[in-house]
Amino acid sequence: MKTLTKISNTIMEKYLPDPYIFVTILTVLVLLLVVSLTDSSPLEMVTYWGGNFWKLLEFTMQMVIVLAAGHILANSPIFKKGLSAVASKIKTPSMAIIIVTFISLIACWINWGFGLVIGALFAKEIARHVKKVDYRLLIASAYSGFIIWHGGLAGSIPLSIATEGHPFANLIGVIPTNVTLFSTYNLFIVIVIALTLPFFNRWMMPKDEDTIEVEPSLLEEEKVALPKPENNFASRSERSYILTILIGLIGLVFLFHHFITKGFALDLNVVNTIFIVLGIIFHGTPQRFLAAAQDAIKTTTGIVIQFPFYAGIMGMMTDSGLAAVFSQWFVSISNEHTFYLFTFFSGGLVNFFVPSGGGQWSVQAPIMLDAATALGADYAKTAMAIAWGDAWTNMIQPFWALPALAIAGLKAKDIMGFCLFILIYTGIIISIGFLFF
Repeated sequence: MKTLTKISNTIMEKYLPDPYIFVTILTVLVLLLVVSLTDSSPLEMVTYWGGNFWKLLEFTMQMVIVLAAGHILANSPIFKKGLSAVASKIKTPSMAIIIVTFISLIACWINWGFGLVIGALFAKEIARHVKKVDYRLLIASAYSGFIIWHGGLAGSIPLSIATEGHPFANLIGVIPTNVTLFSTYNLFIVIVIALTLPFFNRWMMPKDEDTIEVEPSLLEEEKVALPKPENNFASRSERSYILTILIGLIGLVFLFHHFITKGFALDLNVVNTIFIVLGIIFHGTPQRFLAAAQDAIKTTTGIVIQFPFYAGIMGMMTDSGLAAVFSQWFVSISNEHTFYLFTFFSGGLVNFFVPSGGGQWSVQAPIMLDAATALGADYAKTAMAIAWGDAWTNMIQPFWALPALAIAGLKAKDIMGFCLFILIYTGIIISIGFLFF
C-alpha cells in the first residue's frame, strides 16, 4: 500500500491541476460531451451555462460563512485551548491518523458542514503537536469522513423523501428514515466504514523517508494588531463585553428554542448560527471578533470563484439531458439483482458533474424511480443508492475538498493521491451493502 500511494501521490502532484483549472477543464469537457451525446447545440450549451451560473449564490454564501465562521471559532482563545488540549494527548503519527479519521466520520455523520470544518481544524491542531506525521495524509484523513454524510443525520435525500409534500410523493409516498438512514444495509455501510476506515488510512502512512511534514509557515498565526483604546464611545463600544453578552444571549436563546421546538435539526443555516454565536461569545469583544473575521475571510477565495462554475456545469448537465443519458445507460444494463449497485455507480458518475445532493436527486430521481417501478425495486433503497453515489465520488471531487484545503493551506493535488484509494476502499464496502443486504 505504501508503494501504491507513493505512485498515486506522484501522479497527482504532476498532473492534477489547481481546482480552478480543474473546473474550467470540466466545463469544456461537459460542453463537448453534451454536444456529442444530445441534440443540444453549442450555442444552447453556452446559454444553459450562463443561465445557471448564479444559481448557487445562496449555497455559495452558506459555504463561505461555514468556512469563515469555523475559522473565527477555531481562533478564539477558549476553542484553541480546547483543541490544543485534546491534540496534545495524541503522541504518535499512527494515533493521529486514526483519531482524526474517526472524529471526522462522527462529525460528518451528524452534519456534513460541521464535519468538514471541524475535521480540518482538528487535523491542523494535531500537526502542531505530533511530529513525523504526514500532513497530506492527515488532511486527507480529515476529509475522508465526508464519505459518510449522506448516510447520516443530515443526508439531504433521505430527509427530503421523509418530508410531507416532497416532489415525488405522488409516486413513492413519504418514506420514513427508519427504512433509509436506519435500514440494515445503511447501518452496515456506516458502521463498517466507521470502524475500518481509520485503520485503512493508517495503512496508507508513507515510509519515514517519504513522509512530508507540515510546513511551519502553515501553522504560523498572523497576529492582528488591534487599535489602541481611545476614550470615546466608538472605541469603548468596540471593546465592550456587554454587547457581546447581549448578542450572545439572543443567539443562544434562539438556538435553544430551535432545538426544543424542532428537535436535533441541523442544516447549514443552523450550523452557521452556532459557529457565529459561539465565535462572538468566545472572542469576548466585538473588536477581537471582527479582527478574526477579517483574517478568516481570506480563506474563502476558492469557494467564491469556483462555485458559480459548478452551477454552470450543473445547468448544462440538467438542461441538456446529459445527466439523464448517464442514468438511463446504467438502467439499461441493470436487472432486479444489480439495480441498486448500478444506481449507486450512476449516482457516483453524475455527482462528479453535479456535486449537489439536492440537485442530483432532482435530476436522477424521475429516471431511477420509474426504473424501480418497472423492476419492482424498493424506492427507499433506490434513493439511498443515489445518496451514497453522491457521497462516494466526493473523495476525488475537488469541489467539496475546498473548505478543508483552505483551512489546511494545501492544494487538491496534495491529498488526492490518498483520496483515490479511500474511494476504492469505501466503494467496495458500499457495493457489498447494496448487493447483499
